[in-house]
Amino acid sequence: MNKVEGSEVISVNISKEKGTKKQPVEFVGVIENFGIKGDSHAGNWHRQVSLLAIESIEKAQKWGLDVSSGDFAENITTEGINLPALPIGTKIKINDVVLEVTQIGKTCHDKCDIFKKVGKCIMPTEGIFTKVLKGGIIKKGDKISIKIISQSSCISTH
Repeated sequence: MNKVEGSEVISVNISKEKGTKKQPVEFVGVIENFGIKGDSHAGNWHRQVSLLAIESIEKAQKWGLDVSSGDFAENITTEGINLPALPIGTKIKINDVVLEVTQIGKTCHDKCDIFKKVGKCIMPTEGIFTKVLKGGIIKKGDKISIKIISQSSCISTH
């Protein structure tokens, strides 16, 4: 896997209950085939860990919203990677943790508070979801590497 220059973890966030904003924490323990220890979205399914770029959050701030890391219920806030451009199957490595992209965006069920305020939301198109292939610890400031898997070959990004 190749490190993406300038890419890093801006925040790690968890919540005990679904439907609530996630709170930033110092670090998270990531469990293989499960997700983040103590997070409500962890479990045996394809959306164990969610990621959203700080660049997307800044876009929402330009809409006049007072939002920050965790407000879109993302577990990991990143910087320097165009997350929605990553194909399904892409491997993301942060420290020893290896995640695999399983879904880009999600339907905003019952229209979230952000959608109700401004008529749009970034998570349906810019958030990504992953499953955990290898566990470990993730903290703010960790560097990110990716390996894009295409149907015909493996391509590493720089």
